[in-house]
Amino acid sequence: MMSVLYQVSHRVSLHSFSPSLSAARRVVDLSLSSRRCFSLHRKRPIPRRRTMKSSRLATLVPLSSSSPAAAEHSVPDSASSPTQDNEDNTSMGAGYRLPPKEIRDIVDAPPLPALSFSPHRDKILFLKRTALPPISDLAKPEVKLAGIRIDVNSNARSRMSFYTGIGIHSLLEDGSLGPEIEVHGFPEGSKLNFVTWSRDGRHLSFTIRSDEEDNTSSKLAVWVADIASGKARPLFNSSDVYLNPIFDSFVWVNDSTLLVCTIPSSRGPPPKKPFVPSGPKIQSNEKQNIIQVPTFQDLLRDEHDADLFDYYATCQLLLASLDGTFTPIGTPVVYTSIDPSPDEKYILVTSIHRPYSYVVPCGRFPKKVELWTCEGKFVREMCDLPLAEDIPIASNSVRKGKRSLNWRPDKPSTLYWVETQDGGDAKVEVSPRDIVYMESAEPVNGEHPQILHKLDLRYGGVSWCDESLALVYESWYKTRKTRTWVIAPDLKDVEPRVLFDRSSEDVYSDPGSPMLRRTANGSYVIARIKKDGNEGMFLLFNGSGATPQGNVPFLDLFDIETGNKERIWESDKEKYYERVVALMSDQADGDLKLKELKILTSKESKTENTQYFLQTWPEKKQVQITDFPHPYPQLKSIHKEMIRYERKDGVQLTADLYLPPEYDPSVDGPLPCIVWAYPGEFKTKNAASQVRGSPNQFAGISSTSPLLWLARRFAILSGPTIPIIGEGDEEANDRYVEQLVSSAEAAVEEVIRRGVADPSKIAVGGHSYGAFMTANLLAHAPHLFCCGIARSGAYNRTLTPFGFQNEDRTLWEATNTYVEMSPFMSANKIKKPILLMHGEEDNNSGTHTMQSDRFFTALKGHGALSRLVILPYESHGYYARESIMHVLWETDRWLQKYCENNSDKSINKEDSVKSETAVSSENKTLSVTGGGTAHECLESDELGSAPRSSL
Repeated sequence: MMSVLYQVSHRVSLHSFSPSLSAARRVVDLSLSSRRCFSLHRKRPIPRRRTMKSSRLATLVPLSSSSPAAAEHSVPDSASSPTQDNEDNTSMGAGYRLPPKEIRDIVDAPPLPALSFSPHRDKILFLKRTALPPISDLAKPEVKLAGIRIDVNSNARSRMSFYTGIGIHSLLEDGSLGPEIEVHGFPEGSKLNFVTWSRDGRHLSFTIRSDEEDNTSSKLAVWVADIASGKARPLFNSSDVYLNPIFDSFVWVNDSTLLVCTIPSSRGPPPKKPFVPSGPKIQSNEKQNIIQVPTFQDLLRDEHDADLFDYYATCQLLLASLDGTFTPIGTPVVYTSIDPSPDEKYILVTSIHRPYSYVVPCGRFPKKVELWTCEGKFVREMCDLPLAEDIPIASNSVRKGKRSLNWRPDKPSTLYWVETQDGGDAKVEVSPRDIVYMESAEPVNGEHPQILHKLDLRYGGVSWCDESLALVYESWYKTRKTRTWVIAPDLKDVEPRVLFDRSSEDVYSDPGSPMLRRTANGSYVIARIKKDGNEGMFLLFNGSGATPQGNVPFLDLFDIETGNKERIWESDKEKYYERVVALMSDQADGDLKLKELKILTSKESKTENTQYFLQTWPEKKQVQITDFPHPYPQLKSIHKEMIRYERKDGVQLTADLYLPPEYDPSVDGPLPCIVWAYPGEFKTKNAASQVRGSPNQFAGISSTSPLLWLARRFAILSGPTIPIIGEGDEEANDRYVEQLVSSAEAAVEEVIRRGVADPSKIAVGGHSYGAFMTANLLAHAPHLFCCGIARSGAYNRTLTPFGFQNEDRTLWEATNTYVEMSPFMSANKIKKPILLMHGEEDNNSGTHTMQSDRFFTALKGHGALSRLVILPYESHGYYARESIMHVLWETDRWLQKYCENNSDKSINKEDSVKSETAVSSENKTLSVTGGGTAHECLESDELGSAPRSSL
């Protein structure tokens, strides 16, 4: 078992093994496309970064997932057209187009392999992959059921990424790599998924599938490979046993046995939809329940959909040995999770069952958790939760009943879970709010669950160490409060105490997270460190090290008793950005000796892509283990600078300014500029003013990144902070437009002041909530930008009436706010060219394709210069090479025509005056019946680079 660090910006992934996480629980290998986080609630108490700007940047993903899949496929060069084209020829579509070669070459550069270390840290896998997949992959038949999309031929999640090969290298004592052993024996052209180490590191398990001649995919077969020889073979002796990975896939129960989710052998053809309906479709609320749900996509529509969901998701569990024999256990049902206990005696089995729902996705369907022996014998039922259609929309609201049911990683077979005391409703005031329980797998003498800890905020997980130490986390989004408790799980006479009590958005005070070590049974616990001459209990805290000068990651030796800390490692501050990726010296159980500490670190700079190093104590010797080439050498000499400037209300802002290679402002003069952003929400001006990110991080360029236009001699202002602040009882969204415009004005004024941007040639763009921002800026700040690019956005908030982002008031409670924030309502004010792009099959809550359709209709109705591009088969993010290349062509065409060749050489003073007047008066003049009182919320997803993984 291991986690995966997917380093896309450098086209390399690192699959590692010793996560430094806020909650230690079993690390389950999943596929990015085929296993999702099963909690499908809209709200998140801890903000998470989107990866729209740079989907290839480092992201913590499971090992079994792979990079964006690809087959060798290209659009003929003839599909490209000159920059200056006739509008009539481009309005109705003329096939997929290609962007200029300088952009195309960067996007088509072959990706570097992903890396994965063995449980004993003595082997490294090089997981090979190709570039972008063809549109034909997306065109394969799929069904959309209960919030998931299924490839009907492979019986797996559709749009799964994959690997194309596996190379095995030994990690030698001096840090160098041994010769590659290629995993072989499977058919050429196979697509590999779910690559997983056995617990002893002697075998790999993975799946293979292939494309058929009729553009369908084969079902997934499970294979195993011997690490010593690289020889691979099918796991099952029978050739008609296939994986069913709709929810879970397989897991190593011990060194020689896997528990596998398979398609039932008795399954027939899929149920057919009745030609004649048996009656109308009826939904009833005659009991007058209050059910407020977000605008979920791909829901069940009728009984036939429910039958199809059962058909494709139902699994038969098989216990399979490495000799090819297997035994069915349990009955075929919709299993969503299989989790063996650390001592290999029990399995925690989760399934979902009817009655299903037409208004919420499968994550809220009735859920049953049972305890079995590893032979498949039923022991007891842990819980059977009812349908959860009524989870309130307020942040930190949760499902009723037992949740987060897991094995204690430091015990053979002890379970723990949490239960809400507020009915799951965050608006209910109660103390305690959550209670954490634990219990043996098979209680004796009628013993009851033991209360582990009581929490007044919302439970956020546990990091386990041993019977004398565990860290329990709680947080509350509304106040941004977060606490870490120190408890002694099995020592009743030791009182819990608060270790940290701070604001989650105060990054300067973040102490980091404890590093975890792998145990012999494959679980992860907090690493305890033994220091010579000191009997104290020391932990390793790995942190991002946010400072006013940028992030300086660190590793602290932390005395858990006194709170004293010693910084034993810190990133270079001048030229490089370094970080601790994983613990490499945790092969044996027990405390780790500081003098024998070994860690894996990464190192990069503004111009040098990430490489990985082994560092050993006590001399802290550093050995480089990778030597990846620069992914886009043509942009190696770009200029990157983290700039700081101030909003008119005193809030300090930051952004990354990129300038093209060999650019000299004194010679070349101001450039056309792209401002690409994503708003974030804060409770205080102080938190909004803090610096996030490092000026020394490598410039990662994804397939749809605005940084691609450095190759076209544009200046790029990437990720300028756009804070929407709601202090005290104020709701941030009630001043959204005002703060949005103020932040944009500050950013534009700064690049103009520096002489790098032509005031008449500044474009604005964004994806998702960034697209929403873009449309609002063109409506309310027309003096700042010459044109806009909006991808996959939502523009009419009345179409998301039960909240959006982290707004937890309804449309009827805050009518004015919903209306004022909606650029759809200000379509008559948009006078600058706007390019709208959207995936035809967008499944993101709140950004249905209809949003762009109707916004474009409104724009046309007022004569706005606008263009709408709908991408067939694409979802919220764009996947196929043809789609991505066309998005880049559309973007480049728009920028060339309405930005670089913009003839307006001065800022429109009249627009400026009008905009300032409108922003200051709109909240006063717009009156809509039913407006609510002022309150705050908005999700602080940031555009910037995708977050770097901290394992």
